[in-house]
Amino acid sequence: MPGFRGHYPCYRYQPRTASENSEIADHLIRLTYNQRNWGFGLCFLYLRNVKGYRWNHKRVYRIYRELELNLRIKPRKRTMREKPEPLAVPQASNQCWSMDFMHDQLSDGRSFRVFNLIDDFSPEARSMEIDFSLPAECVVRALDQVIEWRRSPQAIRSDNGPNL
Repeated sequence: MPGFRGHYPCYRYQPRTASENSEIADHLIRLTYNQRNWGFGLCFLYLRNVKGYRWNHKRVYRIYRELELNLRIKPRKRTMREKPEPLAVPQASNQCWSMDFMHDQLSDGRSFRVFNLIDDFSPEARSMEIDFSLPAECVVRALDQVIEWRRSPQAIRSDNGPNL
C-alpha cells in the first residue's frame, strides 16, 4: 500500500502448553513401562483409539524421541557352546566312522549331493552315495549295507548339520 506508514498486524504462533506435552510424556512413559515390547506405533494407536486423545502423531513422536523411548533392538541370544572335547584318535579299524554330506553343481545347473561314510582310522571311504536327491531312506540303506559288509562301528561321528 503506497503511502501507508503504519504497521501491519503481526500474528505469531503460540505453542501448545507445556502441561499438555508433559501429559503426553507421562502417558508414553507409563505405556512403555507396562508394555515393554510396544514401539511408537502401538503406543500412538492405543492413545488415539483406546484412550480417545486427538494428538497429532508428529507431536507425539517428537516427545517419544525426546524421552528416548525408541524400542531397543534386542540382540539375539547366542547359544553357549560347551568347549568340544578333543577328537579321540581311533586305534583300530571300525572304531569310529565319520559321515557327512557334500553338494556340487553340474555344468547344466543341476545340483547333486554326495553322502560320505569314512573310517577315521584308515583313509578308506566305507561308502559314497551320489544322487540328485538323498532322502533318509537312501542314507539308512547305505549304512545298513556297510554294516552288513563290515561289522558295526563303536561310534559314528557327524557334524549335526542341517542335513541330519
